[in-house]
Amino acid sequence: MTSPQDSFATDLDKEVNNLLQLYDFSDKTDVSLLSVSENRVYLIDDPARPDKQVLRLNSGRLAYHTAPSIASELLWMIALADDTDVIVPRVLRAKDASLVQTLSAAQFGRPRHAAIYGFLPGIEPPEDALIAGFRRLGEISARMHLHAKGWAPPPAFRRHTWSPDAILDDAFGWGSWRDGVNIKGAALKLLSRLDGVLRRRLAALPKGKEHFGLIHADLRLANLLVEDERTAIIDFDDCGFGWYLFDLAAALSFLEERPDVPDLTDSWLEGYHTVTSLPAEMEAELSTLIMLRRLQLIGWVGYQHQHLEFARDIGPGFTAESCRLAEDYLGRFD
Repeated sequence: MTSPQDSFATDLDKEVNNLLQLYDFSDKTDVSLLSVSENRVYLIDDPARPDKQVLRLNSGRLAYHTAPSIASELLWMIALADDTDVIVPRVLRAKDASLVQTLSAAQFGRPRHAAIYGFLPGIEPPEDALIAGFRRLGEISARMHLHAKGWAPPPAFRRHTWSPDAILDDAFGWGSWRDGVNIKGAALKLLSRLDGVLRRRLAALPKGKEHFGLIHADLRLANLLVEDERTAIIDFDDCGFGWYLFDLAAALSFLEERPDVPDLTDSWLEGYHTVTSLPAEMEAELSTLIMLRRLQLIGWVGYQHQHLEFARDIGPGFTAESCRLAEDYLGRFD
C-alpha cells in the first residue's frame, strides 16, 4: 500500500518532470532523484547537452526559501562565475530567462520553488587530509569576500542577515539552540550563559564594509567538492550578510573538537592572507564566532532530528561535546 509520504513524493517528481518543459531540454532528457534532505535534488541528464544539470526543489522550510531570496542567491552565483575564478555551479535560465520556477499544485499545500544549475564533479574533502584543503578554502573565501565588497547587487536582491540576535533567537527558522537534543538542566544553564556572553562580545564588533558583508555562511565540508587540486563551492542557499570571518567558523562545522583545529584555522588564515587581509579585531574574536556557529548548529541538529539520519546519529553526543566546548570558551572569555 502506498503511504501518503510516497504518494506526495511521486506527485513532486511528476511536477518536476513537467517543469523541464520551461527549459531548453530535449525530449530524451532523463531525470533521477539524486538526494533528499531539506530539499529534493534531481540529476538531469540530457544527451543533447555536454554537461549534466542539477535541479533543486526547496521542499523544506518554505518560509525561509522564498522565490525572491532564491533568485538573489542565484544572482550572486552567476556574478561569482562571471567575475572571478571561484568554481561554483553555472545557473541555468529558463526559456523566458527566469531563474526560479514555482510548483503550486493544490496537493502541495504551499508553493515549492525550483532552480537548475550545472552538476559539478568531485567529492567531499576527506577528514584525514584537511590542512592543505583549508588553505585553499581560505584563498577561495577571500576571493568571494573581495567580490562581495565590490559587487553592487540589484535593487531586488534579498538575503538574510546573520546577526547574533537572528541566529540566537532563531529568526529564520533554522532551529533554536534551546530546542536542541537534550537541552535541559545543566546543559540549558551552561548554554544560556554562553548565549549571553556571545551577545555581549559580538555587540562590540564593527559591521563596516571591511568586516561585514555577503558571505556563503555554510562552508562546511558537505558543501565543498574536491577534485585533484580543485575545490568547488556549492549550496549557497544560506548565503546572506554577516561577518566575513563567520565563513571560517562555518568551515569548522562539526569539526570543532578536533585537536588540529588550531592548525586548520592557521591554514585557512594563511590562505586568506595571500589574497587580502582581515581586521585584527575580527581574528581576535574567532573563538566567539565559532561558538556562535556551534549554537546555531545545536538548533539545526534539533530541527533536523526528525528528518535526517545524520542529525539523529550525532544528536546527544553533539550536545555533550558542545557543552565541553562552551565550558572551555567561558573559562577563557567570560
